[in-house]
Amino acid sequence: MTQAAEFEELRPLLFSISYRILGSVSEAEDAVQEAWLRFQSAAKPPRSAKAFLSAVVTRLSIDVLRSARSRREQYVGPWFPEPLVTDPYQDPERSAELADSVSMASLLLLERLSPLERAVFVLREVFGFGFGEIASAVGRTESACRQLVVRARRHLDAGRPRFEADQAERDELAGRFLEAFRDGDVDGLTALLAADVQLVGDGGGKGPQWADRYLGAPNVARVLGALAALFPRIQAQLEPREVNGRPGAIFRDRDGLVLTVWSLEIVEGRIQTIHTVSNPDKLGHLGPVADGWAALREARRTVR
Repeated sequence: MTQAAEFEELRPLLFSISYRILGSVSEAEDAVQEAWLRFQSAAKPPRSAKAFLSAVVTRLSIDVLRSARSRREQYVGPWFPEPLVTDPYQDPERSAELADSVSMASLLLLERLSPLERAVFVLREVFGFGFGEIASAVGRTESACRQLVVRARRHLDAGRPRFEADQAERDELAGRFLEAFRDGDVDGLTALLAADVQLVGDGGGKGPQWADRYLGAPNVARVLGALAALFPRIQAQLEPREVNGRPGAIFRDRDGLVLTVWSLEIVEGRIQTIHTVSNPDKLGHLGPVADGWAALREARRTVR
């Protein structure tokens, strides 16, 4: 196998590691590309391409995350990961861990960890790396890595969601929710919301959030009803998609340009959280992005 072919075989794993550490599609792609350059220019071929490349992409991701932390502290409004509609790495033996670890809720929980804790947790708990491999990747002893994993688990356990629906139940409920939204059925939407549901948006100050931060079924139902009436006026198209391993949707304008992305967290048979992302900087990997502000102005004009 050529060096390039070996790298391409490992690319999905490398991207998936980096994305879970960074929460950014674009930064993860950059880290993977830099790992390739270092692999290509290595003085001699490493004994294990997987070990070498995983270590490189992990270290690069830790460095990027350290510098990103200060930017995220200055971020306008809530910060969410860049929406991921396709996780390129698949492993039947770890499918549950892979799906759970990429959800918006899980990635936001990982934000509680230091960059080193996050990297070690991802390598161990999500991808099942041995502590020897992890220690080599992050430049710590095996004992220190074990302690980092324990500490990370302790930080995360308190924030883990209550019992979640299985995939079939999630998909069925999400389908009813999106159909009710498309039909403007406010009663139907309300019936599917948890009493303490949250509707939270990330516009980053660069795009209309469409949904800012609303708590409780009555408030969220009212906003969803308003949006359900508003979106058809600008001929917005609802495209059901899996987003970060959960049911969701991409909304596009009449020309097919991306307006916003929603991801649904479903707990105990109800919609618990709706994460919306409309910051154009976070949507470019999904295709050409609409001018959200222009769409909002048009929608408001048509209402009058």
